[in-house]
Amino acid sequence: MNNSKENTSNSPAEIRQDGKYILEIRDVKKSFGGISALKGISMNVAAGEVHAIVGENGAGKSTLIKILTGAHTPTSGSVVYEGREYSGFTPEQSASLGIAAIYQEFNLIPYLSVAENMFFGNEICNGPFCDYKKMREETKKLFSQIGLNVDPAKMVKDLGIAQQQMVEIVKTVSKKAKFIIMDEPTAPLTDNETKVLYGIIRKLKQQGVTIIYISHRLEEIFEVCDRVTVFRDGQFICTKNIEDTNRDGLIALMVGRELGESFPEKTASVGDVCLEIEHYSNKNLHDVSFTLHKSEILGIGGLMGAGRTELARAIFGADKVQSGTIKINGSVKSIKSPRDAFQNKIALLPEDRKGQGVALTLPIRDNITLPILKKISRLGFINRGEEDSLCKKLKEDLAIKLNTIKQPAKSLSGGNQQKVVLAKLLATESDILIIDEPTRGIDVGAKQEIYKLMRQLTDQGKSIIMVSSEMSELIGMSDRILVMREGRIRKELMPHEFSQETILNYASL
Repeated sequence: MNNSKENTSNSPAEIRQDGKYILEIRDVKKSFGGISALKGISMNVAAGEVHAIVGENGAGKSTLIKILTGAHTPTSGSVVYEGREYSGFTPEQSASLGIAAIYQEFNLIPYLSVAENMFFGNEICNGPFCDYKKMREETKKLFSQIGLNVDPAKMVKDLGIAQQQMVEIVKTVSKKAKFIIMDEPTAPLTDNETKVLYGIIRKLKQQGVTIIYISHRLEEIFEVCDRVTVFRDGQFICTKNIEDTNRDGLIALMVGRELGESFPEKTASVGDVCLEIEHYSNKNLHDVSFTLHKSEILGIGGLMGAGRTELARAIFGADKVQSGTIKINGSVKSIKSPRDAFQNKIALLPEDRKGQGVALTLPIRDNITLPILKKISRLGFINRGEEDSLCKKLKEDLAIKLNTIKQPAKSLSGGNQQKVVLAKLLATESDILIIDEPTRGIDVGAKQEIYKLMRQLTDQGKSIIMVSSEMSELIGMSDRILVMREGRIRKELMPHEFSQETILNYASL
């Protein structure tokens, strides 16, 4: 198949004089097994602009990215890049054209060091041997330019999700690509790290780099983008200049309807203490103590590396605790593993969806029921009828977009994968839910569905510990907020004390 055909109607000089577009998508369609992911998308991106693409999960954004990076070939239509028309790219061809992507799911190699990942495929050598010292030095220089404090010699698997994302961003930018696609780049980042990314984007724009920016955090679109294109159900809806639209207008275009308030009101009263953590300590936590009440959402805030995720994992038994006590409804418990946690009605939605939350190659059905196989089995055999009934109910409750519960989880968009992990959490019928970044990679419509569900759960008497890097979410959903720094709880905030400034102040003291 011929992947490229020269556009002879314009010479490169005429294209530059024309002024307009480095990229044109012309009636691109993409189907998978009879299912249409893109239904004739046409749009353009101007050279040197930051162009947002927004839409709900399953709108077609990720499919278009994969076409531009060569992971997918269009079923029909073409892509015009720098005046040359292509029926599709190979990954090598896309890279050679200067197109690079920062994906929502990382492409780092966990068992290599940070420096080795940074120079993977482009290693610095001294004769026939890799010069690891030089690669670490160069990596440190790159990090110092943006104030990123990550040890280049550290294994990637030992980094937090936010640190991995920053490494991914710096790695892509360092390749001097001229067209960068950023897919949910701030999803795991706190406000401070997000501001660092904004600075990187502005610097790239000054250098003439073109950026496609995809984010469910709409405030980011208005902060850094020039134009925004809306997708809905695999179709192009419109492109607008940023100054010609607003948040509510974008949401209406994305979901096809007006949405009300972002955060549901609390109706149930906070009850008695149901969980007590006393003096929890390990290599990441230092003398952490707090209580959780029945029907409460307890928010955990802090900057990258503050110990929020480590606390969630310790309570769940995924990380060892060297000292400390846990009490559930007043009784001391021994929780040394996730199995112990499930038996004590504690469940965790992990921060790392891809690595810890979902088994990508397994069917959606198996992912949801994995923690409760014993409950739905008889004489060693799974009751498929009971399993299917439960999965279909959770699919409807969470509005998971899928064709069948038997399809592999990897076939879903990132946001719908997140919903599958949440469905697995609900299937356990646990009383204490630890939710680490509940809406990471989730679109605005689905966010409201999850917020509403969380409130319904607390109204039913369940209790939630919510770790969130999204400040508006932390403030809007929490009944109390614990601010962490360096593995310690620095401050407990009551609702009348909630503000972004107060949280950041205690997080950075």
